[in-house]
Amino acid sequence: MKEIKTREELIKEYNNFFKRKKHHEIPSASLIPENDPTVLFTTAGMHPLVPYLLGGKHPLGKRLVNVQKCIRTGDIDEVGDEVHHTFFEMLGNWSLGEYFKKEAIQYSYEFLTEVLKLDKDRLAVSVFGGDKRIPQLPRDEESYKIWLSLGIPKERIAFLEGGVLESKKNWWGPAGETGPCGPDTEMFYWRVKEKAPKKFDPDDERWVEIWNDVLMQYVKDEKGNYNLAKQKNVDTGMGVERTVAVLNGLTDNYLTSIFLPIINELEKISGRKYKGNEKAMRVIADHLRASVFILGDVRGIKPSNVGQGYVLRRLIRRAIRYGRLIGLENNFTVHMAKIILPIYHDYQELARNHKFIYENLEEEENRFRETLEKGLKKFNELGNDKIISGKEAFLLFQSYGFPIEMTEELAEERGLKVDLESYNEEFKRHQDLSRTASAGVFKSGLADDSEAVRKLHTATHLLNEALRIVLGEDVRQRGSNITAERLRFDFNFSRKLTSEEIKKVEYLVNEKIKQGLEVVREEMPLNDALGSGAQGEFGMKYPELVSVYTVLDKKEKSGWFSKEICTGPHISNTKEIGNFRIIKEESSSAGVRRIKGVVE
Repeated sequence: MKEIKTREELIKEYNNFFKRKKHHEIPSASLIPENDPTVLFTTAGMHPLVPYLLGGKHPLGKRLVNVQKCIRTGDIDEVGDEVHHTFFEMLGNWSLGEYFKKEAIQYSYEFLTEVLKLDKDRLAVSVFGGDKRIPQLPRDEESYKIWLSLGIPKERIAFLEGGVLESKKNWWGPAGETGPCGPDTEMFYWRVKEKAPKKFDPDDERWVEIWNDVLMQYVKDEKGNYNLAKQKNVDTGMGVERTVAVLNGLTDNYLTSIFLPIINELEKISGRKYKGNEKAMRVIADHLRASVFILGDVRGIKPSNVGQGYVLRRLIRRAIRYGRLIGLENNFTVHMAKIILPIYHDYQELARNHKFIYENLEEEENRFRETLEKGLKKFNELGNDKIISGKEAFLLFQSYGFPIEMTEELAEERGLKVDLESYNEEFKRHQDLSRTASAGVFKSGLADDSEAVRKLHTATHLLNEALRIVLGEDVRQRGSNITAERLRFDFNFSRKLTSEEIKKVEYLVNEKIKQGLEVVREEMPLNDALGSGAQGEFGMKYPELVSVYTVLDKKEKSGWFSKEICTGPHISNTKEIGNFRIIKEESSSAGVRRIKGVVE
C-alpha cells in the first residue's frame, strides 16, 4: 500500500476502509446547521445526523462514513499554537443502533495500525473512569477489556474519572439538558522523536489526541436520570489536520501540505520568516481559511454584528490585525483566499462562490482598515488604573469596529483588564445583541424534536411551495432555521415582497392547513426524487438515497401540494399545525430574502 501523507490520501483511505466495512458514504453537510438552534455552526459530523441518532431511519442504512467540515468558535483564542484550528475537517464513522463498542474500537485500531501503519508502541488510549456521584455511570470496563484484547498494554490505558458534570473527561453529552449521551474512548499518539514512556500520562502534551469514539450508551431524562438507551449509537471523529501531521512526523500542523502553501505565501508577501512569527502567521492562516469556508458555504454568511456573521467578522478582523504585526499594511485577504481555494479543490461550492468570497473579504477589509489605525491610537490612550471601562470598550466596538475579544486581547498584551460586566450592560443598552453570539451559547437541547418544531417544520414546506406559486417557480430555498418559537426561511428573490404578496402567501399556507392534508415520507434514490418533482435546497449536497416528504393533495393534478427532500421531523397531517402567521419579511443577503413565521 502507498504511504499515506496528504489530506486527500487520508480522506480517500478512510472512506474506502469503512466502505469495505459496509458503511455508506454521505456528503459533507453545510457549515450552517439547518434546524439546530443550539449552535451557530456545524461543530462535528454528528450534527447533521441528529434525527437519526434520536431513532429516525437514515435512507442509507445504519452504517455511515464521511468527512465533515466543521467550525468551532470556542478555540478562537487558542489558535496560534501548533494544533488548534477554528475550521477543521473531521473524519467520522457511525453506527445507528447496529454495532457498538467492540466493532467501533476494533475498526479504529485496525485503521490506525494496518492502514495508516502507525507505530503500535506510540499508541495510548483513555477510557471513561466513571463518576462516583452518579452510581448509574460506572467506569467503562468493557472498552478497557477490548483495548487489552487488541494488544494495548494496561500501562497505556488511562481511566479518567469524574467527568460527567464538569470536565467531561471521556464523556460526551447530552448536547442540551436531556438526550443521548455516553462514555467515549480517545486514542493518542506520541508525536515527538524520543521513545514513548511505558506509562501513558494524559496530561503530557507530547501525546496528541487523534481519534475519539463516542459510545452513546445512555439517555438522560428530564429528572436527571441516566437510562440505558434503546438505540445505542457510535459516533467517531478523527481530525484530518492533526492526523496528517502525525503521518508526516510533524509536531506543527501548519507545516503540513494543508497549510504550507498559505504559510509560504505569507512569508513571501511579508518578507518575514515563519520562524519567529509563528503565532501571527498561524492566526492569519487559520482565520482566513475559516472565513473562506464560511463565505463559500452553500448557505454563505456575510460579516455582520450578529450570530454567524459576527464570528466571521471577528475572524477576518483578527487576521488583519495580525497581518499588521508582520508588516502587511495593504489589503491581503483576497490574495490569500486565492491561495487557499486550490488546496480545497474537492469542495465545489468554494469555486462556485469564489466571487462572493472575494467581494466580502475586500469589503470587510476596506471597512476595518479605515478605522483600525484610529482605533489602535484611541486604545493606547485608554486604561487608566490598569482597567478599560465598559464604556471605553464599547466605544472601541461602536466607533472603531473592534470586537470585544480583540479589545481583551490587546489589553492582555499591555497587562490591562477589561470591565466585561459593564461592557455587556453598555452593549445591551445600545443594541439587541449578546456577546454569547460568538460562542453560540443557547440553553435548548440538540435539534429539538418537540411537537412545536414538527409543526413549524411542516409549515416551512407549505411556505416554500406557497412562495413558488405567488412569486414564481424560480424561487428556491436558500436555508432555514427552526426553533420551538418560530421558523426562519431564506429564499432567492430580487426584491422586497409587497404586503399583498405576503397576504397571499400566508392565506395559501393556511388554506392547506385547514384542508387537513396527509404528510407522507418515502425513501428513494436522489435522481428519482428530483425527477419526481421533489424540491431540494439550492446548491446542497445530498446522499444517493434520500427521504422525501410529500404533502398530499388530491385536488392538484400531480396529487400533491408540496414535495421536498428533507430529514424531518414532521407531523402527519397539516391540520395539526394551527394558524400560520408571517411576522417579518426582510433581506438576508444580496438576492436572498428572509421570512420569519409562527404558528398559533
